[in-house]
Amino acid sequence: MRYLLLPALTLATPAVAQTGAAADDIVVTGRGLPDSPGERAFDIVTIDRDRLQANAAARLESVLADVAGLQQFRRSDSRSANPTSQGISLRGIGGNASSRALLIVDGVPQADPFGGWVAFPAYATGRLGQVRVTRGGGSGYFGPGALTGTVQIDSATPDQLAPLDASVFYGSRDSVDAQGNAALVRDGGFATLSAAYARGDGFVPTVAGQRGPVDRPAPYEQASAALRTVVTIAPATELQANVSAFTDRRERGTAYTANQSDGADASLRLVGRGRWGWSALAYLQTRAFASSFASVNAARTTASQSLNQYNTPATGLGARIEVQPPVADTVDLRLGADLRDVSGKTQELFTFVAARPTRRREAGGETRTQGLFADGSVTLGDLTLTGAARIDWWTIDGGYLSERPLAGGAALTDTRFADRSGDEATGRVGAAWRAADWLTLRAAGYRGWRLPTLNELYRPFRVGNDVTAANAALSPERLTGIEAGATLTPLAGASLAATVFRDRLTDAIANVTLSSTPTSASRVRRNLDAIRSTGVEVDARYAFGPFDALASWSHVDARVRASGAAATLDGLRPAQTPRDAVSATLGWRRERAALSATLRHVARQFDDDQNSRSLAPATTLDGYAALPLTRALTLEARAENLFDARVEAGISGANIVERATPRTLWIGLRARLG
Repeated sequence: MRYLLLPALTLATPAVAQTGAAADDIVVTGRGLPDSPGERAFDIVTIDRDRLQANAAARLESVLADVAGLQQFRRSDSRSANPTSQGISLRGIGGNASSRALLIVDGVPQADPFGGWVAFPAYATGRLGQVRVTRGGGSGYFGPGALTGTVQIDSATPDQLAPLDASVFYGSRDSVDAQGNAALVRDGGFATLSAAYARGDGFVPTVAGQRGPVDRPAPYEQASAALRTVVTIAPATELQANVSAFTDRRERGTAYTANQSDGADASLRLVGRGRWGWSALAYLQTRAFASSFASVNAARTTASQSLNQYNTPATGLGARIEVQPPVADTVDLRLGADLRDVSGKTQELFTFVAARPTRRREAGGETRTQGLFADGSVTLGDLTLTGAARIDWWTIDGGYLSERPLAGGAALTDTRFADRSGDEATGRVGAAWRAADWLTLRAAGYRGWRLPTLNELYRPFRVGNDVTAANAALSPERLTGIEAGATLTPLAGASLAATVFRDRLTDAIANVTLSSTPTSASRVRRNLDAIRSTGVEVDARYAFGPFDALASWSHVDARVRASGAAATLDGLRPAQTPRDAVSATLGWRRERAALSATLRHVARQFDDDQNSRSLAPATTLDGYAALPLTRALTLEARAENLFDARVEAGISGANIVERATPRTLWIGLRARLG
């Protein structure tokens, strides 16, 4: 490890100390430095804790679906999807399982160090305080990787937690979902402990009309825990520490398709709230992933193991420091630096003969980014101007691919890839003008970038009979975009925001088909010329008395620009990119009693780069109800996909359709003490 000081700083994460007029008037809120006033120039959606709690699936990815246009690579959630398909993206740019949006929790980037996907079972909704989604790239002080936007998650703070809060639910297919949180608050600090456990026998992913003897339910078992402490060590300085861990076991619906993921995170952050605001963060992430893959015959009568990815260890180290100097009351300025170092490798057994592997593969490497940033805004009456600039230096080194026969003998492949390095300049500018008490106009431009993951660079993989090769020569992705919008607040409790945008992603990394048959496909990762995306996003909220309504709509026209070996893709839509996505929720709440219904619609989208496999549009209805029984105890009911709509999540090379979560009903109790 190059940064030997980081492990010594490895026990925590964010919080925030706020000081009043007197030095001894300190309120610990558990947040970082305050949001920049310049963020009002961008398209931002906030999901509060009430919505995080009153959600039919009680899963982070389901909550994020409230923001239309924020999508995973596939429609299935973290109970049935392959974990490597759970990258997130925004604005119709598409994906290839790696995240094109930057997800951070308490300031720490969360993408898997090896593959760039998101381990959603690690984030129990009970320990989260709020989610802020910024559409549009160029994240400034949050770090590189925000091609299409930033998802900023803050842990729950003492004012959001009871001393003891626990829930347990029983659901369809012998499912159990339990969460618990405890908070200890003292003068000058607090500590929170949370844990979650979920299991279920699962559903059969293959749709009913195509199942064979090999198809079976896909069970899952997942658990996570987190300990967070926040201590005021000086009148204007706070020490915040987080440690967390998770484990995840899933099967994909046939023999030889088990997946397992394990991880642990630790971080330390110091936050200063004096005349000079400042923050210093260090973190460590460890991940281990294993997955087995099966080949199924056309009649779906037999399944045989085709690959055993038995171990994929990965490590992420990082640090960030920023200062907020006092310039003027109307000026907000942040200056800082950050770094992230990730390393990992995959170890696999493949080429099975008579049910036994004959070859072993190992591939991996290391990447590093180091950046400097400046982010500032100025408020001039009703006008706010903002700008941010970053410069990042990156390296890719130590890359290798080794394939050897298990019986011994000479290596079949023993390649050491050339080290590479470069630099990227990115940033964003924006303006917000309060034209009237009820109208704010916005405009922004941005440029972001993303380094290829180790998975994309070095690891070939297969899904069923479909094989995809890696590409060690991949270039970084770069996105430029512009947007303009308006936010209307015509009356108290009502808001309507509309944004139009145009993005261009150059050197887009995609899985490009080389050849295909009715039963299989061969692909390779390549940089496309570009993906162009133009669209509109509309978000509305209205609260009237005990009722609350919110809605989100995203309409995107995205097209691939390709030449050379990928010329056949020119003009097609990116894989897994719907033209329209809609989410609407109507809720009622009176103290602890609550009712809500959520309607979601996703338009048709293509499962592959050649637009030959079409996933049908899907409309689902979710429900939630809470009935207080005593002062401390509440009866809750949840319903996912109430009308059991068919939600197609993928189509294999043999045109076998995989579905996402069917109707799932839950009943449970929540206890809130203290």
